[in-house]
Amino acid sequence: MGPDLIPDFIAPIVTGEADYTKGNRFFDLESPQSMPPVRLAGNALLSFMAKLSSGYWNIFDPTNGYTAIHRDVAARLPFSKISQRYFFESDMLFPLYTLRAVVIDIPMESKYGDEISNLRISRVVGEFMAKHVMNFIKRIFNNYYLRDMSLASFELPIGIAMLSFGVIFGGFHWLKSSSVGILSSPGTVMLSALPIILGLQLVLAIIGHDVSSVPTRPFHRTKKCRVSMEMNDVENSAVGDGKKC
Repeated sequence: MGPDLIPDFIAPIVTGEADYTKGNRFFDLESPQSMPPVRLAGNALLSFMAKLSSGYWNIFDPTNGYTAIHRDVAARLPFSKISQRYFFESDMLFPLYTLRAVVIDIPMESKYGDEISNLRISRVVGEFMAKHVMNFIKRIFNNYYLRDMSLASFELPIGIAMLSFGVIFGGFHWLKSSSVGILSSPGTVMLSALPIILGLQLVLAIIGHDVSSVPTRPFHRTKKCRVSMEMNDVENSAVGDGKKC
C-alpha cells in the first residue's frame, strides 16, 4: 500500500464526492497477474457476495484494507458490532449502506513480495459466505420492509416463491418420469416452466432495482447541508433573509 496513493484516497472525500474510499486492485487488467491464483478466485467470489450483502454494486475487491473515511461518517458507525478480524473490510460496507454513505473505488496496483500471509482463503471463504448471507438478509429486511416499502418488497417473496415452486415441482416430476421412463405431460411441463420464468423475471427486476438504489448523495454533505439550513432558518427568522444551502 504505497503512501503516494494517500492523496488519491482523500481527494474524493475532501471534494464531497464520497464518504468512504477503498482500494481496488482489479482496475488494471495486468495488475492482478501478480496475485496468487487462489486469492484471485477467492476475491472474485467474495466480491460478488459483498455486492449482494452490502448493496454496493458499484465496487469490487471488498477485502482490500487500503481505505479512507470522513470523520463524520466514522463517528456514526457501530464499530463494536463490526467484525474485528479478516471480515472487517467487507463488514464495514453494511453499516455504511445503512447510513446511505457513498463508497467509491480507487485504482491501485497489487504488490506481493516474499511475505507470508496469515489469511487462508480456503479457511475463511465459508465463514465469509455465512456472514455475507446474514448481512444480506438484514439489509433486505431493513431497506425493503422496515425502513421503506416499494414494489420490490412484494416482488421479492412472490418471485422467490414462484421460482422455488417451479424448480421443486419440475425436479420432482423430472425424476419421476426418468425413473418410470414415461414423458411428463405438456401441462406438467408448463406448470413447472412458467413459474420458473416468471419467478426469474421478478428476481432480476429486484436486482435491477437494488442496483439502481446504490447511494449517490454523500452522507457528510447531507449532514452539513441540514445544519446550514437550520442556521439559515434561525437567521431568516431574525433578519427576514438568508442564504439557502
